[in-house]
Amino acid sequence: MDEILHYTSLKRSTFYYQAQRINRRKNKDEELLKLIKEVKSKHPCFGYRTVTLKLRSQGIKVNHKRVSRIMRENDLSAHMYNKQRRKYNSALGPQGKKAKNLLHRRFDTHLPFQKMVTDVSEFRYGNKTQEERVYLSPIKDLCTDEIVSYSISKHPTTAFVVKPLDALIKLRPKLNYRMTLHSDQGVQYQSVQWRKKLKENRIFQSMSRRATCLDNAPMESFFHTMKVELYHNKEYTTQEELVKAMISWISYYNNERIKVKLKGKTPVEYRHLALRNIV
Repeated sequence: MDEILHYTSLKRSTFYYQAQRINRRKNKDEELLKLIKEVKSKHPCFGYRTVTLKLRSQGIKVNHKRVSRIMRENDLSAHMYNKQRRKYNSALGPQGKKAKNLLHRRFDTHLPFQKMVTDVSEFRYGNKTQEERVYLSPIKDLCTDEIVSYSISKHPTTAFVVKPLDALIKLRPKLNYRMTLHSDQGVQYQSVQWRKKLKENRIFQSMSRRATCLDNAPMESFFHTMKVELYHNKEYTTQEELVKAMISWISYYNNERIKVKLKGKTPVEYRHLALRNIV
């Protein structure tokens, strides 16, 4: 080493300082990698920002860029994908009365139970040659991102979408402002039963424009996230197996899945905090 350094301008002390510095960094990275793996084992779909929030909630001070680098180097980054399939079209069927778009993509709100969104999506199980379907109808609070109520059925009927609405009405606390419930132009939301239920409970009805999925982007985003995390390297052969996984994942989403948007809190935790601030 002395012979090599003789032909450079690098001092011996500087060389060993940098070598020790690199070793210390590797040791610290290995310790942090163990902690990251522990978080990813419980939450395999967490990205680097969510992992950083989880580590900070455990009292570990770490920069999100460092977490991102370590996750990339060890192939721990979240892999999101989307399979192109024929999608369920809720607009097919007899047309009823349509409502105006009251939200106009103004999705932000600091008030819980003020702006709610809903939609219907299909989930498949069984063999590829003979796939069966179940349908999910959730209602999401745009303040907390919580799935306040939902229903799962083999048939996307009007009664199927009214069921989570009834649950929402029972769960809604007494507040000094009215609720707006936004959906697409699905035939269920144009029905007399749906519109009557909203009117009786003083809930504003809002609808997306025709063939404009971005008008209901928060709900579309939720379905994408759920399907990616629910279907990732998994196959469901029976309806019971799929429905059980769906119920379990929604509970996980509401009670355990922290979000950057919610300042590192889960949707349920953020709802309690938001309601406390109002009262």
